[in-house]
Amino acid sequence: MNRLIFALLLSCTPLVTAQEKYPQDAFRSPLDIPLILAGTFGELRSNHFHGGIDIKTQQRQGLPVYSIGDGSVTRIKISHWGYGKAIYVAHPNGYTSVYAHLKKFSPEIEAYIKRVQYKKQSYQVEVFPDYGEVKVEKGQVIAYSGNTGGSSGPHLHFEIRSSVTEKPTNPLLYGYEVRDATNPVLSQIFAYPLSDGAIINRSNSKAQINFSKQKDGTFLADKVTAMGTIGLGFIGFDRQDMAANKNGVYRVRQIINGQVYTDYDFETFSYGETRYINTLIDYDHYGKSRKRIQRLFKESGNRLSIYNTLKNDGKITVKEGLSYTAELLLEDLEGNVTKAIIPIEGKKEPLEIKKELETTENYLIAKKPNNYNLGAAKVYFPSNTFYKDFYIDLKKDDDTVKIHNNRVAAHRNFTVTFDVSKYSKEKQKKMFIARLDRKMKANYASTYKRGNTFTTRTRNLGTYTLAMDTVAPKIRSKNFKEKQWLNNYSYLSLMISDDLSGIDTYSATLNGDWILMEYEPKKKTITYNFDDKILNEKKCQLEVVVTDNVGNSTTFTSTFYRK
Repeated sequence: MNRLIFALLLSCTPLVTAQEKYPQDAFRSPLDIPLILAGTFGELRSNHFHGGIDIKTQQRQGLPVYSIGDGSVTRIKISHWGYGKAIYVAHPNGYTSVYAHLKKFSPEIEAYIKRVQYKKQSYQVEVFPDYGEVKVEKGQVIAYSGNTGGSSGPHLHFEIRSSVTEKPTNPLLYGYEVRDATNPVLSQIFAYPLSDGAIINRSNSKAQINFSKQKDGTFLADKVTAMGTIGLGFIGFDRQDMAANKNGVYRVRQIINGQVYTDYDFETFSYGETRYINTLIDYDHYGKSRKRIQRLFKESGNRLSIYNTLKNDGKITVKEGLSYTAELLLEDLEGNVTKAIIPIEGKKEPLEIKKELETTENYLIAKKPNNYNLGAAKVYFPSNTFYKDFYIDLKKDDDTVKIHNNRVAAHRNFTVTFDVSKYSKEKQKKMFIARLDRKMKANYASTYKRGNTFTTRTRNLGTYTLAMDTVAPKIRSKNFKEKQWLNNYSYLSLMISDDLSGIDTYSATLNGDWILMEYEPKKKTITYNFDDKILNEKKCQLEVVVTDNVGNSTTFTSTFYRK
């Protein structure tokens, strides 16, 4: 009796919401403008979940970025790609805030990091100040918004992580307001036959399910006839009120005959598991269409921790003569819900559309290491490079090898090794391994040279070949001319580019002293700020050296005047 009473009390007690787990008034906004999002936490990205929110900066750069709370800068990283210029602030309450794609830091922090850059004579640096070395206060300007790194437009990438585990959590769970009265959007629904002999609508292939909107705002799908074990999947997105961006859905649920089979959300995840996104989505479909179907069932190799509930791995066992009602619910953090109902009837029907199994002479066992000799190159896959076994397609043509296609995801790095003994040492110096894209353009693959072998480590299946680059990079001035007086200039800018193997290093000196040039690969520019160095001479000699990935080098010299 006591157990029954306890169970009843427990069922009446409201569950702790995600917001209640996190402080609601400890942090201020990192910007002074309304929060309008270009990207949400957990959003599906290439090989990873988005680890923060992307805040629009009104298509501008240079907006003040504020520390969301008292704390200490514990990490500053500057890189050509990725987060670009980023700063990490640890707070006394156990959280760390991250601000990325910045244009520049506040004057004090900018001076601090430039001392490091000049000491190391490198634009790309990463430092970890001791706690308390660089203190900041809540509301203090620590940086200015920008578009550096892998950003495709001006915005602030903002994260809140656990200082202990470094796991990111959804920043919107900390009391930040984003106007959102808009329901998530459901674009497509799919059904998958999963067991041997499973059939869906007289086919043993994945089937797209049509649906239509009802008067009450829900969606009703066409009836699915099936037998065996099946699974469902969908394509959808979320949208906030003030932006047209197709952002990620916060929570997804699948209910079968009133019972929750699948429930996952993007409250938090671990960076160590983020690549397992490729088991959540239908990667084969993504490889063909670049559209991501989220599967409501758990595939082999899936080690994601995002699931709150998972019954029978989210798979539906359909028996003859029985009816099933599947409900799909897409929900955002404001409680806006989109609901679709998929009626399923257990009915034995003849197989009319048969899926042909694609086979090759090589069947790869994922849990074992696999070696393949393709003549011109050898390919080695360590154990567990892939999530499941499959027939791998391998082809060779002189110095080119085709390693399957982009419809299978690799979780670990594998190696491709070419024998280059037939080429002279002089030619080898200018050669590299290239991956060919869809337009057959050669893209440099990081090449390790040892003796007569070239090796690259990669997680990208596709076509690899040997390429040769004998053309040196190009350099030209952008905002100044030879022997020009530059008294009123605040910076120098040059264009640098390389058409094949790509730029490896660059360096610059002014009157013989090393100077910091900020490289922006998207714009192919390097820029020097005159404030970095007090010039004691009117006549200034600039020298810039740019080297590509096979050692071709170009030197640019110019004289200008300034006082």
